[in-house]
Amino acid sequence: MLEIRDLEVCYGSISALQGISAKVEKGSIVTLVGANGAGKTTTLRTVSGVVKARAGKILFDGEEITNKPPHKIVARGIAQAPEGRMIFANLTVMENLRMGAYLRRDRKRIAADLEYVYGIFPRLQEREKQTAGTLSGGEQQMLAIGRALMSKPKCLMLDEPSLGIAPILVQTIFDKIVEINRTLGLTILLVEQNANLALEISHYGYVLETGRVLLHDRSDALRENEEIRAAYLGG
Repeated sequence: MLEIRDLEVCYGSISALQGISAKVEKGSIVTLVGANGAGKTTTLRTVSGVVKARAGKILFDGEEITNKPPHKIVARGIAQAPEGRMIFANLTVMENLRMGAYLRRDRKRIAADLEYVYGIFPRLQEREKQTAGTLSGGEQQMLAIGRALMSKPKCLMLDEPSLGIAPILVQTIFDKIVEINRTLGLTILLVEQNANLALEISHYGYVLETGRVLLHDRSDALRENEEIRAAYLGG
């Protein structure tokens, strides 16, 4: 569904991505793992069109989307729950979710998708009239994922969903990611600092190091790889 070919990205004179290639098969969960500064978030932001590629190609459903405007990429079917959540703090939970459906005109399906989001995250329904900035970190992450789902994506990109969340809620968030993948058949590209959790729920993984793909394999194989275990999984 999504293919990244020899992607290069620079921030001024600093090279952030140095020819990354990756594939995300339809219906799968694929994770990018690696240390801070490895290029994981830059990869997602470049796919989203927020960061411009210097070289390489991004293909989605066989169509090149490299450096297209972000709203056109959303319209093609890619949505992102960004690092730090980036919810609209002054809007209510309901208003945030409706913003996710901004490009859509199919009202009946929007209503059905809202019910689906509330079914996955009941806490959002309980707080639908609450100002989003007053939610806990975990609730804000649920809202960021829910808002992305409201755009009716074919591919959902999640950037550090466990960041800044109470440990008791982290497993809940990851269980919901698996549920979304299974119930909707939704393709998910996941960036996550917690490599153990990411490889536990994903089908395939790419290990990034200083803007390059160091290794890629099935997630279960990566979890058994001694070098990966020592470097990223705490031995």
